[in-house]
Amino acid sequence: MITVSELYNLDETIAAELLSGVEYPWEALPRIHDFIIELGNSLSEDVFEKRGEHIWVAKSAKVAPTACLNGPLIVDEDAEIRHCAFIRGNAIVGKGAVVGNSTELKNVILFNKVQVPHYNYVGDSILGFRSHMGAGAITSNVKSDKTLVTVKGENISIETGLKKMGAMLGDNVEVGCNSVLNPGTVIGRNTNIYPTSMVRGVIPADSIYKCRTEIAQKRG
Repeated sequence: MITVSELYNLDETIAAELLSGVEYPWEALPRIHDFIIELGNSLSEDVFEKRGEHIWVAKSAKVAPTACLNGPLIVDEDAEIRHCAFIRGNAIVGKGAVVGNSTELKNVILFNKVQVPHYNYVGDSILGFRSHMGAGAITSNVKSDKTLVTVKGENISIETGLKKMGAMLGDNVEVGCNSVLNPGTVIGRNTNIYPTSMVRGVIPADSIYKCRTEIAQKRG
C-alpha cells in the first residue's frame, strides 16, 4: 500500500523512469533535481521550449504572466500555471495538471491531471494521477522538532532518512479544503480526505478519512 507500484500508474507521468527505480516513492525526492536536468536536456524542441536555466515548458502549456517559475522545472503538455503561482524549483508538472492562484511548489512530482488550484503548498511530495487538493490544503514537510521523518501505519514503521518529506498521494486521491497533511503522510489510491482534516501516517486505499479515529472503507 505504500510502494510505488501500489500507489501509482507510471504511465501517467514523465517521471516514470525515476520512480521505477525506487521501491518507496519518497526515495525519489533527493533525485528530482538531477533527473529534471537530465530529462530536460533530452526533450524535443518541437514540443518544449526552454524559458531559463533548467526550465522547460511545453508549448501547449498555459503559463500566466504573473507566475514565478524557477528551475529545475518541467511543465508538461497542456498544463496550466495560473496567476501568482510560485514554483520554487525541482518540480515536474504533469500533462493537463493545474497549479493555481498563490499555490507554491517545491521539490515535487505532479502526475498528469493533478489539480492544486487554490492556495496550496506542496513541498517534498508526490501527487498521483488525477489527485486533487482542495482550497487551502497543504503538505507540511518538516517536523516541528526537526527530526527525520518516519512513515508510520498499522504494522508499518519505516525510517526515511529524510528531514523533509511531505505527503505521497496515490492516484485519484481527493483532499478536502484546508486540510493539513503532516510529514510522512501516505494516502492510498482512491481515498477521500474530509475538509479541515489533520492527517498523519498511512491512510488505506479506497477509504474515506473523516478523522483519525474514523476511517471508513468505500462501498462497492
